[in-house]
Amino acid sequence: MPSFDIVSEVNKVEVRNAVDQANKEVSTRYDFKGSDARIEVAEKVLTLYADAEFQLDQVREILLGKLSKREVDVRCLDEGKLEKVSGNKVKRTITVKEGIETELAKRIVRLIKDSKLKVQASIQGEAVRVSGAKRDVLQDVIALMRKEVTDFPLQYNNFRD
Repeated sequence: MPSFDIVSEVNKVEVRNAVDQANKEVSTRYDFKGSDARIEVAEKVLTLYADAEFQLDQVREILLGKLSKREVDVRCLDEGKLEKVSGNKVKRTITVKEGIETELAKRIVRLIKDSKLKVQASIQGEAVRVSGAKRDVLQDVIALMRKEVTDFPLQYNNFRD
């Protein structure tokens, strides 16, 4: 019975490379001379530091540009609130979301069941496994997911006949 998995993954190497490129650009830009603007990476959390809120927004824009050039979907980023550090310095944490949360997984399963396609969808941890009798029906499910779920990046892998 053909099946595939709906997952949400982020290439961590590309994220780290984008952060390195962004840090390099921030360190060489004239408007950041003498400032403490930088981006730090810790597992799934990116922390942006700057001297002022305006500079923090500039660092964020540089980072988002570098991420999109490296084909990392920016919809997987969850931005935290702006925090004051010491003096005028500010920071913002950005969490990289991986895996499908249970609420989104339930929504995906509900969409598949409501579509009346002859497939079974089941939640497998942080992925949704879809299996059906024919490959064409599974391709219809992929087309449906691309059309309906636009607020979160999804990948379709582990396709088996």
